[in-house]
Amino acid sequence: MRLKLIKLTPEYKNALIEMLDEWRADIENNHTNSSPWTIFRNDPRDFDYYLEHLEFKEPEGERVPDSVFFLLDEDRGRLLGAVNIRHYLNDFLLKEGGHIGDGIRPTERGKGYGTELVRLALTECRGLGIEKVLMTCDKSNTASAKTIIKNGGVLENEFVNSEGEVEQRYWITIY
Repeated sequence: MRLKLIKLTPEYKNALIEMLDEWRADIENNHTNSSPWTIFRNDPRDFDYYLEHLEFKEPEGERVPDSVFFLLDEDRGRLLGAVNIRHYLNDFLLKEGGHIGDGIRPTERGKGYGTELVRLALTECRGLGIEKVLMTCDKSNTASAKTIIKNGGVLENEFVNSEGEVEQRYWITIY
């Protein structure tokens, strides 16, 4: 299987809509989380607007400049997930959120794609000059914790986040 990170182009509009429809239904029906949040904030049916507003180019409130990539299974032409890489940490992201927000669409979870998504994202981080990456996840999200640990994550601490959930903070040193 050939997996790679891509930036969205118009050829992936229908694949994106299909993935997001599946994911939104899972969020609604199973109350799963919506990480990475940035891929859900706009309607992909207005694709030009979606692309234009997918990434933050300048700091905006608690948001910092970021890059959004999608995990493509080249053999099936299927989008499997997405990752949001924040270019640096502000005070909020240092506490909650970290450098990377990632997720795999519901029907593709449990197949190792999350581990590969984070591995590829770390390569992108290296290209951005980030040497030490912070990743966070809810303590109850053992799949995310395993993915982070498999990519070299070292648990720094746990804390109660702004939503009252116990969150774990992991650091990954990029070599």
